[in-house]
Amino acid sequence: MTIVTLAVVALAFSLDLLLGEPPNVAHPVAWFGRLVDALDRAWHDDERVQRAIGIAIALIAPLVPAGAAGGVVLAAAIADPTAGAVAAGLVLYLTSSLRALLELTEEVVVATATDLETARERVRGLVGRDASALSAAEIRSAAIESAGENLADGLVATLLPFAVLAPISLPAAAAAAAWVKGVNTLDSMLGYPSKPIGTGSARLDDAVMWLPARVAAVAIAVAAADPAALVRASEWARAPPSPNSGWPMATLACALAVRLHKPDVYDLNPDRPLPTIDDGERAVALVGVAAIAAVAIGVALAIGVALAIDGRSPAWIQSAARPEVARRP
Repeated sequence: MTIVTLAVVALAFSLDLLLGEPPNVAHPVAWFGRLVDALDRAWHDDERVQRAIGIAIALIAPLVPAGAAGGVVLAAAIADPTAGAVAAGLVLYLTSSLRALLELTEEVVVATATDLETARERVRGLVGRDASALSAAEIRSAAIESAGENLADGLVATLLPFAVLAPISLPAAAAAAAWVKGVNTLDSMLGYPSKPIGTGSARLDDAVMWLPARVAAVAIAVAAADPAALVRASEWARAPPSPNSGWPMATLACALAVRLHKPDVYDLNPDRPLPTIDDGERAVALVGVAAIAAVAIGVALAIGVALAIDGRSPAWIQSAARPEVARRP
């Protein structure tokens, strides 16, 4: 099962690097987004009732993509084990994103040198802040912040549960990855202070992202060959309103020796200068290497789970899993 898990993870990230994200019309995450959009309405005039409905949405809505993903992989696996593995790889591919993040980040960084209006327009694909009054350096800061945060949201968050569960059950691994992606999507669409219906989604996302954000920070420090960046980052990791996003962002700021600044909200590594274009390009490269480190962490988890299963299984189960051993004369 370990080899199958490694092959599935390799398939998923090979597809991402080769193809990038599918168009929205063919992307299941975009389909789920339409469902969330339909749920984003004033169900009741009482704010407390609206919050209660939001909690129900947070608990129930992510089960839709989880059930669909797990069901597809299970059906494919029943038909043919190889088809099940391929289906699981497709689910991990569709619930994670790296190439699109790095390409857009680099596009924004490069545009700040020659076309500030284009940079302001394109950075909207990375951050929700108003970019109309941001300087070129502040736009680069926003892009780098997003690259660090989305390493956690777009890659580590779905990879970790998938890697842990894949040696046990590919349908369960696919369902877990899709559930996490559903939680992230709910938070990105509803989790604003102005939306009482999104309070439940925001709190659930905070809980789900606690570990992935910190693993992403570790991956960044490893990629930079600067473990002390984690220690330095701890001084500012709690500055952003989110309890999680500050960790990868602050670690990236410390590893690059730049200041990352969101006006009137937070200042990370404030004694350093705002990022230059060269800093932005270094950030793209560093996040790419950190993604490789994160995948290595996921693979190590999968191998550890597989070894634990083998070590604790009764002898007759291990023999059944290795028919060539069981049939020796």
